[in-house]
Amino acid sequence: MAFQTNSLFVLSVIMISFGHVENRLNLLQLQDDIDKLKADFNSSHSDVADGGPIFTERLKNWTERNEKEIILSQIISMYLEMLESTDRSKAHVRNIADELYTLKGSLSDGSKKMEDLKNLTKLQMSDLKVQRKAVNELFSVLQKLGDTSSSHKRKRSQFQRLCKC
Repeated sequence: MAFQTNSLFVLSVIMISFGHVENRLNLLQLQDDIDKLKADFNSSHSDVADGGPIFTERLKNWTERNEKEIILSQIISMYLEMLESTDRSKAHVRNIADELYTLKGSLSDGSKKMEDLKNLTKLQMSDLKVQRKAVNELFSVLQKLGDTSSSHKRKRSQFQRLCKC
């Protein structure tokens, strides 16, 4: 039951985040298809609850729309990868995969952003050449950080002026 609720929740978040709210009927159809997929995977097995959810907990940390695109694009890719190894002759599997491919196509550059994050973690900061390059870029990075934080401060002050709190 936890898998059923979590899968539908994740797909709902994905569809809402990417403007597919008008496809409410698709979501209801997907619920039926997901129920069939759960039966295929025997997702009512007792071990499904072990360790808690794998996607929904992570979604709580990603609050901004641009941030959500990054994590949701990765989640969609993982679902599509999982469905590649399932029986594609079943209509419910095809329906779910088609909807996920449609959603993935509506993503801007979430996958590129995810790759950028992965590549950053691979940088060898102990390498002298990397250190030199990083030092040369430090001022530009700090400028961008300053631009971002001043933008947030402006939004807060505008809100405070509008708010009759």
